[in-house]
Amino acid sequence: MNLSAEAQTALDTFSASLSWEQRARLLMQWGDRLPALADEEKTDEHLVDGCESKVWLLGEIAEGHWQFRAASDARLIRGLVALLLARVNGLSAPELQQVNLADWFNQLGLSRQLSPSRSNGLNAVLQKMRQLAAHRR
Repeated sequence: MNLSAEAQTALDTFSASLSWEQRARLLMQWGDRLPALADEEKTDEHLVDGCESKVWLLGEIAEGHWQFRAASDARLIRGLVALLLARVNGLSAPELQQVNLADWFNQLGLSRQLSPSRSNGLNAVLQKMRQLAAHRR
C-alpha cells in the first residue's frame, strides 16, 4: 500500500528516533500541529464513542479522497490521532477499509506504548472514519 507524503514523513521521523523520551516528545509535537477545531465543531455529533479521552472527528470527501480533522483534550491522544490522520488522509473509502491500525503503530515503533484503552480508542476513531466513508461515497 502506498503511503502519503505525510505518512512517509511520520514513518521516517519515528523510525529514526531511538528513545521513548524522544518518541514521546515527537508525539506531542505531532499533536500540537493538528489544526484546531472551532468550538462549534466540538459537538456530541462529532464526538467519538469508545475513547476515554474526548476525541472529535470530522471528515469530508473531495474528488473521492477523504480528509479528516480531529481534536482531543488529551495531549498524548492528540499526537496518536495526528499520526492516524497522517496515515488515512487522502485515502479513498475502499483504501480506508484496508488500514491496519496495529500494523501502522507497529511500523512507527509506538505499539508497546499503546495501552489497551488507547488502542481501543484509536480503533474507535478509525471505525468512525470508516462509518463516515460508508455513508458518504
